[in-house]
This record gives sequence, structure tokens and C-alpha cells, in this order.
Amino acid sequence: MSHIRQTDAIVHVVRCFDDPNIIHVSGSVDPLRDIEVISTELMLADLDSVEKKFQKTEKLAKNTTDKKLKTEFEIVKKVREALSAGKPACVVKPDEFEAPYYRDLHLLTAKPVLYACNVSDSDFAAGGNEWVRSVEKVAVAEGNMSLMICSAMEAEIAQLPQEERKEFLASLGATESGLNRLIREAYKLLGLQTYFTAGVKEVRAWTIHAGTKAPQAAGVIHTDFEKGFIRAETYHCEDLFNFKSESAVKEAGKYRLEGKEYLVKDGDVLFFRFNV
Repeated sequence: MSHIRQTDAIVHVVRCFDDPNIIHVSGSVDPLRDIEVISTELMLADLDSVEKKFQKTEKLAKNTTDKKLKTEFEIVKKVREALSAGKPACVVKPDEFEAPYYRDLHLLTAKPVLYACNVSDSDFAAGGNEWVRSVEKVAVAEGNMSLMICSAMEAEIAQLPQEERKEFLASLGATESGLNRLIREAYKLLGLQTYFTAGVKEVRAWTIHAGTKAPQAAGVIHTDFEKGFIRAETYHCEDLFNFKSESAVKEAGKYRLEGKEYLVKDGDVLFFRFNV
């Protein structure tokens, strides 16, 4: 479980198809049961690590006046109580003082989850099945997200030349691969977005959190860009697609100068001016 603890979110692939040639480990297809089994395993793993932390912090908190240690013990105690009651750690809402200690616990059941419903190609073309609907309801109830994929179809797409992929997807009523949709939904789940830098030699995509201001977005490239930030010259990538060139974007009045308070948008193309 240690490698999962370091992640920011969990993608849980759930079987939502029936195939007599692919035996389910439990003997039947039941995505809700499978979700419950994994959720229980994650809660037990969390409870095991929190129990150890509780015993350690309880001793320290009893013999000190240190407010930080007492705050740490209180959040560990709250999480322990929730897990002991069969509830995931995400039900615990730490206050601003408890939040750092809560994050340091690296709780598996505190992470957002994206359920990937793996369906047959026929069910994918039909828009899903009852199993998919049941997983969607679970995701909504938990405040998580879900999407539908067909692993068999994805395997076929991976083997096709790039120029044939669109035609293949169109034949199945899809406009993009499941992998692309999975990446996009994962970005939404984590509150992430992308901006671009473009030059003669290369075009790069940079990942930032939604709501990031221009100087901090520049800092993702290099800290000097943030420290010496002057302004950002920007336009949206959709403008480039529509007008075909940067010069045409400028002629259309879509090229803008933005200052330190500018909130970078998903799909922005940025050129930073800075001085250090």
C-alpha cells in the first residue's frame, strides 16, 4: 500500500462486463461488491497505520503543553474514531490547524477516487449498462467521479496507425480514446489544468492548479520567472486553432497583456516577461 499512499488520487478500475471466457475471482460480476471489498481493505490499512500513530501521539500529548502535539493528537483521534466505525477518513473535516497533520497521515481513504467502469465494446457503443449506472450512483454519493472505458477497444486503438484511429473511434460512436478521457477526468478530480509555452524550437505543456495566478504559473517553469515577473503575453489555444497563426491572433485582437493578478485559464498560451 505504501506506493498508493504517495499518490494524490486513486483510479479504481471496476469490472462492468460479463464474459464467460474471463473468470471473475469472486465467481460473478458485481461492481458494488468489488468496490466495497477494496474500500474495506483501504480502510483497514488506514486504521492499522493510524492506530500506531495514535499510540505514539497519545503518550506525547499527555505529557506536554505543546499545542502542536495536542492538535496532532486530536486529528489522529478523530480519524481513528471514524475508521473504527467503518467510515472512510474523508468524512473527517480537519480545521486549518489540523489540516497539515491530516495530510501528513497520507490516508488512503482520504484521497479522491475516479471509478473507471470497464465495459464490453457493445455496452460502450450503447452508452453503458446497469452496472455502470450503479457505479455512477456510488461515485455521486461519495463526492467522487466515474467514467466508462472499454479496455478491449483501447488495446485495439493502441495497435492502429494514428491516421486510422479517428475512423475507428467514429465507427463506435466515440470522438476520442478512453485514455484521453481518463486523463481529462483525472485532471478535473485533482483540480488541475494546463497552459502552454510556444517558441521556434519547441512547444511545452505545463500543469498547474486551477486558480493559479500568472507569476506562480511562471514559477512552474523556473523560480526566477516568478521572482522577476513583469507581465504575461497571452491568448487561448482555441484562438490559434481558429486563426491558424499567432500573427492572425494578434490581428483579431485576441492577444492580450496580463499582470500579476491574472488567473491562468486552461488552454492559455503564455509568454512571460521577467527581470532578475
